[in-house]
Amino acid sequence: MLRWAIIFGIIALVAAIFGFGGISEGAESIAKVLFFIFLVGFVLVLIAGKSIFKN
Repeated sequence: MLRWAIIFGIIALVAAIFGFGGISEGAESIAKVLFFIFLVGFVLVLIAGKSIFKN
């Protein structure tokens, strides 16, 4: 998930450099959504792992 967020972020950056505003904005919004989904999943896995492996 994080890999896709980085890829879309790079696409947005390249599109912005070449002046493609619509493509840049679309790729940026996709990258943001994927990054936040990754963060939520990461936090959930940390919480689940902490509760499963209590010492």
